[in-house]
Amino acid sequence: MTTAFPKITVVTPSYNQAPFIERTLKSVLDQGYPNLEYIVIDGGSTDGSVDIIRQYADRLAYWVSEPDRGQAHAINKGLQRATGEWVAWQNSDDVYLPGCFELVARAATKHPNASLIVGDIQLIDADDRILREQRYVRPTYGALVAEGMVLTNQAAFWRRDLHARLGWLDESLHYGFDYEWFLRVLQHDRRAVHIPKILGALRYHPDTKTSLQRERFTLEYRAILAGREPTQLQRRWHQTRRLALTLANGHLSYVARGCLRRLWGG
Repeated sequence: MTTAFPKITVVTPSYNQAPFIERTLKSVLDQGYPNLEYIVIDGGSTDGSVDIIRQYADRLAYWVSEPDRGQAHAINKGLQRATGEWVAWQNSDDVYLPGCFELVARAATKHPNASLIVGDIQLIDADDRILREQRYVRPTYGALVAEGMVLTNQAAFWRRDLHARLGWLDESLHYGFDYEWFLRVLQHDRRAVHIPKILGALRYHPDTKTSLQRERFTLEYRAILAGREPTQLQRRWHQTRRLALTLANGHLSYVARGCLRRLWGG
């Protein structure tokens, strides 16, 4: 089967991430993907990020640096300019792995009715050292309700036409807008595909929102889920499903390491 190269639009929201943003830019631009549209929306950085972005301006479809109303608003600004068949966002401190876009294109060719394509990720530190892997399975609405974020934007791509039906990211949210978006997608469209390959990396460093605002994340996630909280039986069922599919994908050692972490409380 010949792989087509559908147009992929990636949006990067940026604000004061000078130590990391060049690595993000290069992880997108150095893919060598022949049908890429890359949009960078900077929120008015003052730390040198804009000078770095400007160095890559001739390889960007569009970029701007101006105040915005938060990360979700910045992403929406980029998505509303997108013309790709498939879209995604990558944060300005996270990265894609080499070959990611080609794997997505192959999956889109193999599954022409898919509306959401997700892969696995690595967790990395500020110096790009791998902390561990995070393996996923094909996501469902029930799984997101029962287990939380069982996929991540660092390795997720969806058809742009979903926005015409489902709207944009909820700009009233500052910590869980990704969770709310993927819940909305999977509630209304079940055509998700999982690639059992590592497509991206989520960076952990002391200045991430996840590190600094863990309690606010928890409160916002609870508000998003209000009225559809899962039962314990539902949680167990989806955990069992995820375990079975992870094993079916051949990740026995990953499952074993996870069991050991739970055993030792790590």
